[in-house]
Amino acid sequence: MPAKKKPIKKPDKKSPAKTVKKSTAKVSRSSSMKQSNIKAGKSAEGYGAKDIQVLEGLKPVRKRPGMYIGSTGVTGLHHLIWEIVDNSIDEAMAGHADTIKIIINKDYSVSVEDNGRGIPVDRHAVTKKSALETIMTTLHAGGKFGGGGYKVSGGLHGVGASVVNALSEYMKAEVGRDGFLWEQEYKRGEPITSVKKSGATKWTGTRITWKADPEIFETVTDYNWDTIEEHLSQQAYLTKGVTIDIDSKLHGKSEKFHFEGGIMQYVEHLNEGNTKINEPPFYVDKEVGDNRVEVSVQYNNDFTETLYAFANNIHNAEGGMHVIGFRSALTRTINAYAKKHNIIKENETLTGEDVREGLCVVISVKLPNPQFEGQTKSKLGNPEIRTAVESVFGDYFSSYLEEHPTDARRVINKIILASKARIAARAARDTVIRKGALEGMTLPGKLADCSERDPAKSELFIVEGDSAGGSAKQGRDRSFQAILPLRGKILNVERARLDRMLASEEVKALIIALGTGIGEQFDADRIRYQRVIIMTDADVDGAHIRTLLLTFFYRYMRPIIDRGYLYIAQPPLYSIKRGKEQWYAYSDEEKEAVLEKIRKAMSEKPAKGKKAPIEELVELTDEPIEEGEVAEGTPVIKKIADIQRYKGLGEMNASELRVTTMEPEHRTILQVTIEDAVKAEEIFTTLMGDEVPPRKLFIQTHARSVKNLDI
Repeated sequence: MPAKKKPIKKPDKKSPAKTVKKSTAKVSRSSSMKQSNIKAGKSAEGYGAKDIQVLEGLKPVRKRPGMYIGSTGVTGLHHLIWEIVDNSIDEAMAGHADTIKIIINKDYSVSVEDNGRGIPVDRHAVTKKSALETIMTTLHAGGKFGGGGYKVSGGLHGVGASVVNALSEYMKAEVGRDGFLWEQEYKRGEPITSVKKSGATKWTGTRITWKADPEIFETVTDYNWDTIEEHLSQQAYLTKGVTIDIDSKLHGKSEKFHFEGGIMQYVEHLNEGNTKINEPPFYVDKEVGDNRVEVSVQYNNDFTETLYAFANNIHNAEGGMHVIGFRSALTRTINAYAKKHNIIKENETLTGEDVREGLCVVISVKLPNPQFEGQTKSKLGNPEIRTAVESVFGDYFSSYLEEHPTDARRVINKIILASKARIAARAARDTVIRKGALEGMTLPGKLADCSERDPAKSELFIVEGDSAGGSAKQGRDRSFQAILPLRGKILNVERARLDRMLASEEVKALIIALGTGIGEQFDADRIRYQRVIIMTDADVDGAHIRTLLLTFFYRYMRPIIDRGYLYIAQPPLYSIKRGKEQWYAYSDEEKEAVLEKIRKAMSEKPAKGKKAPIEELVELTDEPIEEGEVAEGTPVIKKIADIQRYKGLGEMNASELRVTTMEPEHRTILQVTIEDAVKAEEIFTTLMGDEVPPRKLFIQTHARSVKNLDI
């Protein structure tokens, strides 16, 4: 999150606004020579076994928490919930639990409870401690390492629980098992009580309660309801038949999820707001040896692919072998059907890109020994699951097409249209690239480029309108800031294929300026600026242009967002002047705070030789006040400041735009991130898609929460 914005005082005319000073420090030749002359023998002196640090128990987790939960920010804070919920999900997948309850308390502690078998509490043969204590305090201890406790699991049971324990200020484990309730408490990963029997109970299951450690996390209070709701609803879709109950005392909200249709309902949810081509979605659920394959497919009128892949309920953002197997079977099956029914000629072939246009698919596989790449488990590497998915989906989807000829014909007609559009788009894209090459990559004429050639130090402002573009060009630091003015609103790419999109001069200028290419040739490594800043007016039209640009980046240049290169500028809404002093306010609240300071200063510090006014400062007015006698006892209306409401960037002169919105030392810019791809997909489809009713409902639902709306 950006730092809190402050009203910016206008710089003195004698001392111009500061600009960013780029570091030119270099390692001196003498110092580098000294380092190169260090002899190997000497550098090893004093370095021995005594210097090797061994961290016991859960100390490695506290030493390097990012290795286990990704970060110590808000993402890591929520990751603690996912780790404990995953263990309960594993119980449900194994058929031993059907209800999971999550409670977020007002004191920022979290409790996760399931009605499974309960963690074993008997004495462990190796550790000589209770199995519960072993699992909660030892890394790589649990029932998912081939001991027969679980056939499939999302993680390695015990790793997640012990990591959460290590990163918690306090934790309590409660287990209902063998007719009794068993408890143990911990502090920062260390037991503070023994495992004790606290009474009889008919309940079976596990309840884990913890409070994140402020010594580890940047904040332990930023639990986000939307993030929690989205993630846990996804888990409910992936584990059909299980009930996930969320109750947040902190947010005053509760929700319950239960989906008998599983990922088939998930696909229907993802496709809300789109025109469906095959309805209901295709669905298959089949076991192949020890593996289980679940796939649901539905085509829509969109021009992009929506694919979510999961292995043991873990989202694989980078895909993996199950995705490769699916795509191979999809392309082969569609081509075989189209040729068999003479829809395409024998020598024609529909490409993978063609068959994936408008595709919405969820792939969920369960397997005993998942091989993930990286700690975040973003890619599945098991080769055997590729064969399983390819075989199951290919066979069943082929039968589906034969049994649903109307849907099959509509799907293939959509794909053929996509094929023709791809050929046209390639020609248009090549024209864009060729144009750039013929012009010597001098870039669009409207682009005011910077002199810096290192992308990491360069930034591009995409500015609304020529007027604002002129001010931005004058106010920028030419060494590292480039300006690209856009005239009017760019095409809504949510409703257009690539060939039509590339016919837009504004879009072509943006693609050439960025240098990444587009479509099949897109390469984020070739980007010319690693800070791309959208700077639009603070009105309805500006918000619309910003949304159109965000749609473009999300649909066609998403790696730019994923890498953190895309930002939104925050120009001020108000200029407040009193005498020679000037302040800038970025919200109505900041404006009122500035005015209150002025009122206070006027009442506390009267002008020299004058008494403080007894009359109350009744109201601020922008109208001129006529001088003249005021009857005794009449309240005086003072014009305490001149206020200007900026509705457009063009209303600011170059120096104002520079100091408020462009200078890195003073500005506030918001980084665009995609914390939840499913939610982002849903929002873009709702706001920018063809279906009007979902958009109307969205506007009606959120209208009252809109701020700074100009009508």
